[in-house]
Amino acid sequence: MAFESHSAPPLDLESIRAQFPSLASDWVFMDNAGGAQVPRVVVDRISDYLLGDNVQLGASYAPSQHSKAKVDAGRRAVATLVNAQHVEELVFGPSSTIQFRLLADAMASQFAPGDEIIVTNTDHESHIGPWRRLQARGVKLRFWNCHPETLELELDSLAELLNERTKLVCVTHVSNLLGTINPIKKIAAMAHDAGARICVDGVAFAPHRAIDVQDWDVDYYGFSLYKVFGPHHAVLYVKKECLLELDSIYHHFFTKDQIPGKVEPGNPNYELTYSATGILEYLTSLSPKDDGVSLRNRLEDAFDRIATHEAKIGKKLIDYLNQKERVRIIGRADADIDKRVATISFIVEGSQSDDIVRRIDDAKVGIRYGDFYARQLAEDLGLIEIQGVVRVSMVHYNTEDEVDRLIQALDAVL
Repeated sequence: MAFESHSAPPLDLESIRAQFPSLASDWVFMDNAGGAQVPRVVVDRISDYLLGDNVQLGASYAPSQHSKAKVDAGRRAVATLVNAQHVEELVFGPSSTIQFRLLADAMASQFAPGDEIIVTNTDHESHIGPWRRLQARGVKLRFWNCHPETLELELDSLAELLNERTKLVCVTHVSNLLGTINPIKKIAAMAHDAGARICVDGVAFAPHRAIDVQDWDVDYYGFSLYKVFGPHHAVLYVKKECLLELDSIYHHFFTKDQIPGKVEPGNPNYELTYSATGILEYLTSLSPKDDGVSLRNRLEDAFDRIATHEAKIGKKLIDYLNQKERVRIIGRADADIDKRVATISFIVEGSQSDDIVRRIDDAKVGIRYGDFYARQLAEDLGLIEIQGVVRVSMVHYNTEDEVDRLIQALDAVL
């Protein structure tokens, strides 16, 4: 569905930006795929925990019980964010990179020599490397490569890879280099029909659209809270039946039914887990409060508004880039709201990407160059020798005026 025919009520950008102290800076933040800014309510939750109930969970005395209540509230908030059926399906950890690595370790005993895992060449290395390590156990890795011209992951190609030996399909929901949204619900259905499970890297999707693990019927889904206006912490959703099957990677006395603790070595970070309540409060504040509407429905409405705004500012930049003869967008060259997010990468003929970005720095517009750990894709596309792509990654607090400022800076460079 094209952007023009798919719109939600506008966001109150002035009110939104007032909630982010860092946005009062002279800088424009357009490197959000690397890490988004944080609203005050999230920081307040962290302070509230550390200055109020900063004790270990599990004791009988009141402050410990208060601490547990706050951490539990953080888990419930993330359950709402992803629409999990059970709060214990959420595993917290320091980063998505570590979460996927620990998941692979906890799944390792489920694979036998000759089993196959499908990965894509559009994924972040964090979602390829952990599965690559299982090759030492005789597991075969098969690459689902995007089309060399459209750079799309085609379902027909996946169908050709799936067979009776396929045990797991690993795919990114949105490529952090291409910005393309992959049809996860369809991919999950194909994997399940083949008798396999599906693991999704949702890091580059989570700031832009509502996650719904139940509707998509995914088995594993990971993302980073610091990409979703929170602190440096991460969440891995694991469907309960799959979570119970995982080996414990914690202390030897943790049994398989001790979930999610058996795959949270050292426990989650308490204050950062609690701060997820602030993320949910902030996001739902973008939708009008109505006592008859659930938090989940308000969240979905908020993300509809976010998507519409981001498509508008994304279109403004894409239309500009499409007019430049030397510029080639890497990924979709349109702002189709159903097919891409406002993470836009491009290269400039005859130029090194790092040179372009460093010259934009002078305008105090924060963008980035590189492969963004999508190293396999960057190598396949021959981007390494030009220092990768120039990436502009916008979120809902970015404005049209900021896009104009970037365009003005690009005009001086291009």
